[in-house]
Parts: sequence; structure tokens; C-alpha cells
Amino acid sequence: LAAAARAAGAEIRTEAGVERVVVKDGRAVGVALETGEEIAARAVVSNADPRTTFLRLVDPVELEPDFLAKIRAYRSKGAAAKINLALAGLPRFDAPGGDDDRAMRLSGRIHVGPEIDYLERAFDAAKYGDFSPAPYLDVTIPTLTDPSLAPAGRHVCSIYAQFAPRDLRHGDWTTRRAEFADAVVKTLAAYAPDLESLILARQIITPDELEREYNLAGGHPLHGEMSLDQFYAFRPVINWAQYRTPIKDLYLCGAGTHPGGGVTGAPGANAAREILRDLKRAR
Repeated sequence: LAAAARAAGAEIRTEAGVERVVVKDGRAVGVALETGEEIAARAVVSNADPRTTFLRLVDPVELEPDFLAKIRAYRSKGAAAKINLALAGLPRFDAPGGDDDRAMRLSGRIHVGPEIDYLERAFDAAKYGDFSPAPYLDVTIPTLTDPSLAPAGRHVCSIYAQFAPRDLRHGDWTTRRAEFADAVVKTLAAYAPDLESLILARQIITPDELEREYNLAGGHPLHGEMSLDQFYAFRPVINWAQYRTPIKDLYLCGAGTHPGGGVTGAPGANAAREILRDLKRAR
């Protein structure tokens, strides 16, 4: 992606935190960096979530009260965590098939959520302010398709675990992170009995870390709940679902726009079409 962008003439800068979007006369004219440097632009496109964009990067005086109220009411409390495992070998799941067949089967996505009642119980814990002791898991072993991610014969395992609320009723994520990771591993090990013996190291990314380290408001990896009132023509808020914003030449292109989260590239592609259309009209 970076190479394609540079080939098209883009300049990519890292370690260049944006302090605010510069707005003059109701129009976005650039961004101010944390260093004090200002970069002028014909258009500003934000891949940050809607709450971060409008409540942190834009001065509230630039927004109409009605729009500001809708953004403040936009629900973006995370309920998922991420566990990454470094493994000494490929886990053996309780399923028929030889080694070659096993690698093929595990190269896709592994779901642990056997029935509706299981999912409901997993969510009930979060509903009452705790993480699920038997969480719903979405698991991949990416080294099966890209062996370069680990030394020969070893693997990495990526686990997206639900439900884990941003705010815990008892304790906090600093003190309970290992407890949750243990619950995740135990749940997965029920299907892969040798998993625990293969773990060399693990990384735990809690909802509060998703907020602090990745600037995701509320620690929500999908940039906001994907419920009926925050989806399709209502994403992020009603009357503003076409990637444009109340500030002229300021656009959204992230998971907080239609069609939402997941690694699809669709929000960015859709936003690019609308931005190009506007820039052509402005010529």
C-alpha cells in the first residue's frame, strides 16, 4: 500500500501526530502537527474514528450544536480485546484429517462460538461490566499463509476475543489483563488440547490500550457500534453518511463510515470517489 501510494505521488510521514484540523471560514485548509508545523491542503481526509475527529481534532465552535450533539451521542464503547500468541508449533485441534489436511483447514478463520446460548452468555458478562469467562473467539494462524512471520516450524496465532468491556465493574485492565488472557487461552485449548504447551510468548491488547495506543475512541476497533441506528445511511450519523462532513473539504474515510469495520478497504474506496467528484467540481 505504501509503495502504491508513493508511486502515485504521495508523501508518507510517520511520527507526525496531528494536533488539530485547521479550519477557516467553515472550510478545512490543512492540519497542525504536534510540533507546531502546519500543512496546507485542498482537502483533509480523516481515517480517525468520528468521535476522535470531531471531538478532539476539530474545534467544537466550528460545528453546529445539532451535529455536535449527535457525535457526542455516537456509541463507541469497545467490547473486544486482542491476544497474539507465539507458538512452538501448529496446534492440534480435535478434528479428523491428517497433517496436510489439518494445515489446510486451519489456514482459514477459526470460530469458537458453538451456539446462540453460548454467545448470549458471553455477552451477558459484558452487559454487567465484566469480561466473559468463556468468550466468543475469532482466531487465525497467519503463518500458514505467510511463513515469514515466524521462524521455521513456529507459528503466530491471532485471537479476537469478545466480550471484554472497556470499563470493568470490578478492578481494571491493568490488574486483570492476564486473567482475561488466561480465560481466552483456556477457551481455545478446549478445542486444541496441546495449545498451552506450545505457547512461547503472548501479547495482550486490552480495550483501554486500543484507546490509548491506537487512538480509538472508547477502545472500539470498528470505530463505533455497528447497530441499525449507526449503520448504512446512518453511519456515522443521520444526514452525514456520504463521507463529507459539516466542514467543507473535511472528509471521513475510516471504519466509522459505511460499510464499517473490517479489513475491506471499502470505506476508503467509497470516500475517494466522493472526494474526487468534489475536487473535479471545484476546478
